[in-house]
Amino acid sequence: MVESSHAGDQLNARWLLWVVAAFALTLFVITDLPWNLDDYDQAKQAFTSFEMVKQGNWFYQHTPRARLATKPPLVGWVSAAFYEVSRSWTLAWRLPSLISAVAIALLLARNAKEAFGTAASVIGLSAFAFNLLTPRLATLVRTDMPLALVICAIGFSIWRHAHWGTSWQTHGRWLLLLLLAGTMIKGPIVYAFLLPGLLLYQFWRRKDVSNHAWPGWWPWIGSLLLFLIWAIIGDRFVPGFHDQVVLHEFLGRFGGTEHQSKPIYFYLPHLLQKFAPWSLLILAMAWLQWRERGDAKMDPGMRWLICWIVGGLVVMSLIPSKRVDRIYPIVPPLCLLAGTQISALLPNEKRRSIHGLALVALVLAVPFSGTYCAYRIINGFQRHNDALVEFCKTVRQWAAATDWRYAAIYGGDEGMILYLDRISFVEKNAAISEWNAGNLDVLVVPARDVQVYTDALQPAPVIFLRSRSRGDDKTDYILLEHRE
Repeated sequence: MVESSHAGDQLNARWLLWVVAAFALTLFVITDLPWNLDDYDQAKQAFTSFEMVKQGNWFYQHTPRARLATKPPLVGWVSAAFYEVSRSWTLAWRLPSLISAVAIALLLARNAKEAFGTAASVIGLSAFAFNLLTPRLATLVRTDMPLALVICAIGFSIWRHAHWGTSWQTHGRWLLLLLLAGTMIKGPIVYAFLLPGLLLYQFWRRKDVSNHAWPGWWPWIGSLLLFLIWAIIGDRFVPGFHDQVVLHEFLGRFGGTEHQSKPIYFYLPHLLQKFAPWSLLILAMAWLQWRERGDAKMDPGMRWLICWIVGGLVVMSLIPSKRVDRIYPIVPPLCLLAGTQISALLPNEKRRSIHGLALVALVLAVPFSGTYCAYRIINGFQRHNDALVEFCKTVRQWAAATDWRYAAIYGGDEGMILYLDRISFVEKNAAISEWNAGNLDVLVVPARDVQVYTDALQPAPVIFLRSRSRGDDKTDYILLEHRE
């Protein structure tokens, strides 16, 4: 592909693609520093693999507060495998998200480059990396990025068949495995992001005999049946599964009482803001495309991307329970759509302004995303977000050196039990009894309750260590030592 404009030459430069990739990987790795498990339910996800390794509960796990884990175990299995190789929980918990982010970036860049050239690859990869969502999720201990990878792999496979006009051959086996992986990461939500858009695409292209996007029904039905086997076994044999998982986690998402309900338009403004300037670029190019051609000569792959995005957005918006992270799987198709628009929308003589607009978006997005990431890192270290990690590390080191018998009281930080390498918190009365019986040498307690324990524990403890303050909204902790 040859472009006459300077902007087009820049976007088609291979060195720019490598620079974007290197900077993207850097943001993915560093944005969540200092690493901790204190926010976004990271401790709940981390505890699943921890419990697998420590207690052998491979199919149904718990949270640090001894409730049932509400998500299927696939990401936990992956983290447990990484731990067996690395012997580092920090890596084991964060590598699934990081590897998933890198894999999505590679799929996106390769598909865009094969179909439309380097410029499309640069824009697609830049849109994926330089926004306010991807860098934050890239090392977060959650299931959002692995789920996005599975949905992305399926959606991009459908896109390839639609764009290149090839028929499905061995689709059943691979699609079944991918759909099963999606359901075993986060349940049937994988269908909400793909199936409505696929049905919409089939309707849009119903008169086209060359429509090769539809892979058949049986992979969708087969993967759902296998997921239901896991759910039915849990419902039948695991105490609390029906109330905590089936009613609260799955069915509760569709009501307004079990989870916090948000208005139907919740996701749209968040996407426009957190995906800027790419969201504005996509809208501008869509308007130019419609004014120039309508949909008469629209590429089938682009039609699938639009259906994929619209279908997922509409269905997720209709579910009352909403959180910004949950809409993330439509970001990769948005990125490929941006790359597609750059190179395939307008006649050659009109691409100069489009390439210039895309280059401006890239120049704005890099400092915008970089500044956001720098702010998160600086603010995290200034607020001592790693204070509890360091405090618990010191406790473990002293315990190993002195053979301390230690336990911890829950104070609002579920991650603390993982930092201390303990399988459960101890209840207040049990801790007092164990201490008074001489079975505990040290006890970690919330600083706000220290007077309660110094009065109740016999012999009276002394304060051995205190965690650094993490701000007004965070609990500080005290290490009480048992001294005669």
